[in-house]
Amino acid sequence: MMIPGYEQTALDPRAALEARFEVEAFHASYCHMLDTGDLVNWVDFFDEECTYVVTGRENAEAGLPVGLIYAEGRGMIRDRAYAVKHTQMYAPRYMMHTVSNVLVLRASADEIRSVSNYLLLQTLVEGRTTIHQAGRYYDTFVRRAGALLIRERRCVYDSDLIANDLVFPV
Repeated sequence: MMIPGYEQTALDPRAALEARFEVEAFHASYCHMLDTGDLVNWVDFFDEECTYVVTGRENAEAGLPVGLIYAEGRGMIRDRAYAVKHTQMYAPRYMMHTVSNVLVLRASADEIRSVSNYLLLQTLVEGRTTIHQAGRYYDTFVRRAGALLIRERRCVYDSDLIANDLVFPV
């Protein structure tokens, strides 16, 4: 599957390796923040002008922008984090995000584009661990004050059937 703007370009091998290391370090911090339930600070991983979408593979392949979650700008992401933390009702659970196979598609001094596989595991406090979602992150990162921030994150899940209790960010 190819999303427009996420085609691989020729990269200097050393630059690609350095960019991959940056992206993998970013993912480690991002996943840790979500897995510990720190939604207030999760917002800080995004640029002010950003897009965050969680959508199915079928929609992505058809070029449809619609998704289960669609947020434009850090303000909308902050509102979602607040709603999850303070207003939504759901059974207690633990989440575990894993990210693998980071492929840097494009890298410059100001921006990195990459695609990575993700797996989201969920454990209900009084239940078993299940695969909650599997898919790919299509990311555009920008550098701000020496750190990577998400300008665009498209979480494209593989299954047509998803759990109806998608609460936490992907």
